[in-house]
Amino acid sequence: MSAVTVAAPAVLPRQEEVLTEEALDFLAELHRRFTPRRDELLERRAHRRAEIARTGALDFLPTVAVREEDWQVAPAPPALLDRRVEITGPTDRKMTVNALNSGARIWLADFEDASSPTWANVVGGQLSLADAFRRRVDFTDERGKRYALRPDEELATVVMRPRGWHLDERHLTVDGRPIPGALVDFGLYFLHNAARLIELGKGPYFYLPKLESHLEARLWNDVFTYAQEALDIPQGTVRATVLIETITAAFEMEEILYELRDHASGLNAGRWDYLFSLVKNFRDAGPGYVLPDRNAVTMTAPFMRAYTELLVRTCHRRGAHAIGGMAAFIPSRDEAANAEAFERVRADKDREAGDGFDGSWVAHPGLVEVARASFDAVLGDRPHQKDRLREDVKVTAADLLAIDSLTARPTNDGLCNAIQVGTRYLQSWLAGRGAVAVFNLMEDVATAEISRSQIWQWINAGVVLDNGETVTHDYVCQVAADQLVAIRDEVGEDEFVAGRWERAYDLLLRIALDETYVDFLTLPAYELLD
Repeated sequence: MSAVTVAAPAVLPRQEEVLTEEALDFLAELHRRFTPRRDELLERRAHRRAEIARTGALDFLPTVAVREEDWQVAPAPPALLDRRVEITGPTDRKMTVNALNSGARIWLADFEDASSPTWANVVGGQLSLADAFRRRVDFTDERGKRYALRPDEELATVVMRPRGWHLDERHLTVDGRPIPGALVDFGLYFLHNAARLIELGKGPYFYLPKLESHLEARLWNDVFTYAQEALDIPQGTVRATVLIETITAAFEMEEILYELRDHASGLNAGRWDYLFSLVKNFRDAGPGYVLPDRNAVTMTAPFMRAYTELLVRTCHRRGAHAIGGMAAFIPSRDEAANAEAFERVRADKDREAGDGFDGSWVAHPGLVEVARASFDAVLGDRPHQKDRLREDVKVTAADLLAIDSLTARPTNDGLCNAIQVGTRYLQSWLAGRGAVAVFNLMEDVATAEISRSQIWQWINAGVVLDNGETVTHDYVCQVAADQLVAIRDEVGEDEFVAGRWERAYDLLLRIALDETYVDFLTLPAYELLD
């Protein structure tokens, strides 16, 4: 018998294909080898946050040798050489088909922020990907429309994103301890698909989320090395792209690439999680660190420009791809609104391509052509622009933390939007849907994270809004009650009750108003998942 105990709410169709004896044994070994180090690194995060709270500062590491030595990451494999457009989304069967057929070069198959970690999603996502690599995935919706892979056409290359180090998978335990979700997602995917992907001329490629230090990158590198050895996969077959979506990781880009250099393929600029991390780490550092409404913080803000330009410079200096941020717009039936939104997306992608990025993300197939046009105009027939070393970029610690350079200030509309978007997203997440269209934008967990974090920060800082009201516990409760009534009126009483909207609303307010800041809202939210 395996050392892994499976305590699932139900036995799902074809679950035995995923949780084979070999797979469970592999997960048990990953857990025993690497979970203790994971635990130590999570504790280290807490110590680092305490130091930031004490000093109100961050700086680059004194790793002079890493920064000054001439080293490069491993050359990109052919399947990852041209990454000019990447589409992101969860691993349900409909998204799997649509993403692979989208015309994007890469599909970020997401087990993390765009996926609610229900047992059905964890197991079903693994089946979707395994079936896709064998061209046997399809889907028929409630209207009878069938979705299938286009025959004999080149499909998007899959880069899978496992859960972050902080989340456990409670349904799989070893000696009474849950296995980290990151190891579950990685282990099952790697074991079932690595050999098949090599046969297809590709490989097991990963996006690594929520890293906060180079030591966490070192842990992933050791996981890759062990997994390749254990399954007799050639060393260096794995490739990993790291999301620089925490402020602490932004100060360690060089070191993160160095730790993963035998397996690294690039870095990505993740906008919403990055802002969430800024608020989270500097939430009590005074008015100079208070962010305005999230939609008022664009990628042209000075501290965001510093972050993205440093990322391009770092990547190209080390031979890695620099991948830009998300275009989250969802096309609608309103052609005028679409035209305006497409123009904003085009301007954003033009800026990224002009800054030296080698590719960028979109959330919807309808944006693939828009993004591709921006990068085609700069790249032409070239697969990337790593030759642009951006040696003109000089970024200091102060540049990365210059939040007070913003002229926008928190508004009452921004508070209402945070409550509305946070509630709407959590309602869907708790119902098992992790990628949610809210107000014509595709939102994921980062949406709710920044919403609740800004409410917490504004209360703690005693922010005065544009209507003259001070953000207090009582004022937030008053505004939130009005927003909940508006949601009830919109969806109707029957849907409001059946959809358990009050559960999502209560969770948002609990974590936004609690005196103790919760590091990740998915930790208490996970306990509410059916």
